[in-house]
Amino acid sequence: MTLTTPATRKVLIADDEPLARDRIRRLIEDIPGYRVCGEAADGDSALRQVADLGPDIVLLDIRMPGMDGMDAAAAIAELDNPPAVIFCTAYDHYAIKAFEVRAASYLLKPVRREALAEALNRTAQVNRVQQQAMASSGADSSGQLAIRSHRGTELIDIGAILYCEADQKYVTIHHTRGETVSDYTLKELENSHPQALLRIHRHTLVGVGFVRALIRDASGHSFVELRDGRGQLPVSRRHTSAVKQWLQEHQPG
Repeated sequence: MTLTTPATRKVLIADDEPLARDRIRRLIEDIPGYRVCGEAADGDSALRQVADLGPDIVLLDIRMPGMDGMDAAAAIAELDNPPAVIFCTAYDHYAIKAFEVRAASYLLKPVRREALAEALNRTAQVNRVQQQAMASSGADSSGQLAIRSHRGTELIDIGAILYCEADQKYVTIHHTRGETVSDYTLKELENSHPQALLRIHRHTLVGVGFVRALIRDASGHSFVELRDGRGQLPVSRRHTSAVKQWLQEHQPG
């Protein structure tokens, strides 16, 4: 049994064939510094597990039922801090398209241990650069949400969320790439990401990375002003003092 250390990197395997997943898992167990954190049988499941498990690397088959590996890789590539993607496929004619979705490597089945180890190790340098960039920014907005919509499973970076707005039984998540309707509740989002989402109203959470200031109009109503001219959001009287306190603790000067 391989012991997990802080330096061990997490790998998600996505392949619709159980035997193929088993073989890849055995290969990874034989390569020091890596462990399998989860498995998926299609692209939608892979995206959900990227959000839930936060893997460092995703090993993707291409031909899978439902959302295929290429579409899943394209969704992963849109994240601010995506895991590295390595394709493991029986088909060589997708190679050019693979690099269009920023794949780190493209391995042909049957995958050899040496080739897999080389591909895994090649992703390590990129990951170190990403981690250093995140550390220097001081941001605590890592992670993603996996949301099922009419377009399939959609991944949204937590740090890309402008605000979340409740309307009856649905919550609309407004983010830098548009908006997505979700069946998450505001309470679930607030509890899951307390460092990234701030409650400003019974119906609204705001992404802390986009809070510029707390302002008040002539009638005494309070608003959060968003950065980069993205507008204003009403703040309820009940939450005004909490927003003021947050600004005092997190905003310079």
